Amino acid sequence: MTSNDGLRRFSVAPMMDWTDRNYRYLARLLSKHTYLYTEMVTTGAIIHGDRHRFLDFNTEEHPVAVQLGGSNPDELKECAKICEDWGYDEINLNVGCPSDRVQNNMIGACLMGYPERVAECVAAMRSAVSIPVTVKHRIGIDDQDSEEFLLNFVRTVKAAGCSTFIIHARKAILKGLSPKENREIPPLIYPRAYMIKQTFPELEIIINGGIKTMDESESHLQEVDGVMIGREAYQRPWMLADVDHRLFHTPPPSFSATDIGYQFLEYIERNYQNGVAVWHMARHALGLFHGQKGGKQFRRYLSENAIKRTASPTVFREALDIVSSYKQSNSLNTASEAV
Repeated sequence: MTSNDGLRRFSVAPMMDWTDRNYRYLARLLSKHTYLYTEMVTTGAIIHGDRHRFLDFNTEEHPVAVQLGGSNPDELKECAKICEDWGYDEINLNVGCPSDRVQNNMIGACLMGYPERVAECVAAMRSAVSIPVTVKHRIGIDDQDSEEFLLNFVRTVKAAGCSTFIIHARKAILKGLSPKENREIPPLIYPRAYMIKQTFPELEIIINGGIKTMDESESHLQEVDGVMIGREAYQRPWMLADVDHRLFHTPPPSFSATDIGYQFLEYIERNYQNGVAVWHMARHALGLFHGQKGGKQFRRYLSENAIKRTASPTVFREALDIVSSYKQSNSLNTASEAV
């Protein structure tokens, strides 16, 4: 499929409390080409809060985009410039989060009801930066969920200069459903995203929502320019090891999950020396060995021990040793059976 630059062929969705700099570092160890997004950062947090806390990232994370939450064009313009100067590769506007908290501040999915306002925000940000400004949104909200509603939204925002749309292919129900329920109850309608690509072939269309495997990703890529995966890429991070080979045509991975674990241990050791708690980093690796021998034991050991305030990086090393012992035991049993 045609896309603006091909960089967003595969990406990990912005997820609150999950896609922080520690998870993104782990993801980059697994895949050099996966496009990474921060958690949503509100304009207020950047303008009035601790910018280093909200915006710092590891240089290894590139390409990495910052997702902004806001609806004031002037504030978004100011924050976009700050983020570009901080070194981010893209500014993404959140028009998809359905939580009550962000709705009350005119942030997230409720903005779909105000496409002209979104267009003003995009135009303001584009006037301040030279990096791409993109929008992540739903296919509709509440009873505003027709094809024409979606077409009008994209058409209006496109006129402001946005050329990349990340479409979570289910609508948001703003009253009565929790954010978790909004990720599961409204049905996925992938053809709506396909329709936008067919109607606006010049746009880069990224599809998001309910995608779990590389096979599914390759199927969607027959219709759109990119795939964005959320929870699956967090809970089973090892799946990212296949991305570069399957979707970017690089050689098959030559490393194991254990190799990645020891590389992440080095990261934990470095940052622990700078005062970062082990759990803040280790929690993102709980699913690294999902489905592998020793994976459950690794997860259990970390969950019980890395969360302690006294935990040191040794806890992560010990968890890796548990996995290694299971793998060695399995190899010995296999060899014995062969004899």
